[in-house]
Amino acid sequence: MADQSTERSSRTGSAPVLVASNRGPVSFTAGDDGSLTLRRGGGGLVSGLSAIDDPSAVWVCAALGEADRTAARQAPDGRLDLAGHEVGGQAVRMLDIDAGTFAQAYNGVANSTLWFVHHLLYDTPTAPSFGAEFRQEWASYRAYNAAFAEALAAEAAPGAAVLVQDYHLSLVPDLLRALRPDLRIGHFSHTPWAPPDYYRMLPDDIAEAVLTGILGADRAGFLTRRWAAAFADCCEAVLGAEVDRHALTVTHAGRTTHLGVHALGADADFLRERSHRPDVAQRLAALRAAVGDRQTIVRVDRTELSKNIVRGLLAYRHLLRTRPQWLGKVVHVAFAYPSRTDLAEYRAYTAAVERIAREITEEFATDDWQPMILHVNDDFPRSLAAYRLADVALVNPIRDGMNLVAKEVPVVSDAGCALVLSREAGACAELAEDAITVNPYDVIATAEALHAGLTMPAEERAERTKRLAAAATALPPQQWFLDQLNALG
Repeated sequence: MADQSTERSSRTGSAPVLVASNRGPVSFTAGDDGSLTLRRGGGGLVSGLSAIDDPSAVWVCAALGEADRTAARQAPDGRLDLAGHEVGGQAVRMLDIDAGTFAQAYNGVANSTLWFVHHLLYDTPTAPSFGAEFRQEWASYRAYNAAFAEALAAEAAPGAAVLVQDYHLSLVPDLLRALRPDLRIGHFSHTPWAPPDYYRMLPDDIAEAVLTGILGADRAGFLTRRWAAAFADCCEAVLGAEVDRHALTVTHAGRTTHLGVHALGADADFLRERSHRPDVAQRLAALRAAVGDRQTIVRVDRTELSKNIVRGLLAYRHLLRTRPQWLGKVVHVAFAYPSRTDLAEYRAYTAAVERIAREITEEFATDDWQPMILHVNDDFPRSLAAYRLADVALVNPIRDGMNLVAKEVPVVSDAGCALVLSREAGACAELAEDAITVNPYDVIATAEALHAGLTMPAEERAERTKRLAAAATALPPQQWFLDQLNALG
C-alpha cells in the first residue's frame, strides 16, 4: 500500500472540485442476464452537488454492492460512463474496495462505533468492548480511508477544492494532506458530535486519530454550532489543542482548522413539485380513505436506533390511555423504513416497533377504527402523501445531526401541521420557536405535546407552519454546498 500511495500521490489530475462520500450519486442493480441498470441517488448531497456547473468536477464514492463493484471494474480508471444520465454534470469515480474491508470499515467502525458514540447509543454496562476483533475492523477502516485519499490525490488538479463527507471518512483529510499538501480540504460532519466524556470511550489512540484526521482539513463543517462546539471541546480535552471558541478555530500541531456551521435546509422547489405528482395523489387518497375524518399524527423515519420510534409509540399509547376523548378520533400514521438490517441491534429494534404497534392496535382498535397505520417498507411518494395529510408531525430523536423530516413536513403540509420536535435534534436550533419541543426520553411529556398539537387551533397551526417552512428552507442544498465551497477560498 505504501508504494502504491507514493506512486499515486505523484500523479496530478484535472478536477478543480471534488466531493468524497461513502454513498455516491448513482448505484447499480444487476439483471438476470448480467446487465447493469443505473439509478440516480437522492438526498440533499446529490441536490447540493448539482450546483457545480463544471464538467471537470469529480465525485469519489465507494461501490456498495456487487453490481456497483462490477460497474467500477468495467470502468476505465474507475470513471463511470454516465452519458445520458443527469447526476449533476460531474464525473463519478466509484472505488472497488475489497468487500471484506468495506464491511469491516462500514459496519464495524463507521456504523457500529462512530455512529453509536456520536448519538450516545451504547448500553454501557455491556458495550462497547474494544478487543482484537475491533482492531481488525479499525485496520480496515484505515485502509478504506486511505483508498479514498489516494483516489482524490490522483484526481485533483493543483490547488483543487476537496469536500469530504461524514464520519465514514474522518481520516481522509489528514491522509490526503500528506499526499497533496497543495489542496484546499474541507470535511463535513452530518451527525452530531459527542461530548468529551462520552467520546473518550473510544480507545485513546483511535479518539486521537479521528480528531487529527478531521483536523487535516482547512475547514471542518457541522450542521449546528452545538456540534461544532462539541468537536472543539474534544480536540481540547483529547489532543490538548488550542481552541478559540469565538473565532471557531482549532490549532493543533502547528496547523489551524476553521470550524464552519452550515444548517442544511429542505429543497422546497423539489418537495413542492414532487408532492403533487399523480403517484403521491394516489397514495394520499388511499391514506384519506383509511383515516376518514379523523386527525392524524404522522412520523416518517428509518428504523434507526437514534430516531426513538419506540418511545414515540409509547407516548401515543399513553395519550390514548389518559385522554379518552381521542379514542376513535385520531390515527397514528407511522412509516418506519428498514435501516442497517445486517446489524442485529437494528433487526431487534424493528421487531420492537412492530410489536408495540401491534399491541396498540390490539388494545384500542374497534370495528370501525384502527388507531395505527404502520408501514416498514420504503415508499417515498407515500411519505410525501403523509406529510401533506399530517395534523401533527412527531419528530423525537434521541439525538440527530439535523433531521430533514422536521424541515420537510412544514414545506409540504396542505393545511398546516403542528410539529412536535425533540430538543436533541439539530433542527431544533432553527425551529424551536414554532415547534412544540420535548425531552425525547419523557414519554408522558411527549404524549402531552401530541395532545397540544392535536388541540392547536387551525389558524395558529397554519401560521406556525408558514414560519417553520421559511426557516426550514433558509439554506437549501445547493446554497448549502456552495457556501462550503466558497468558504474554502
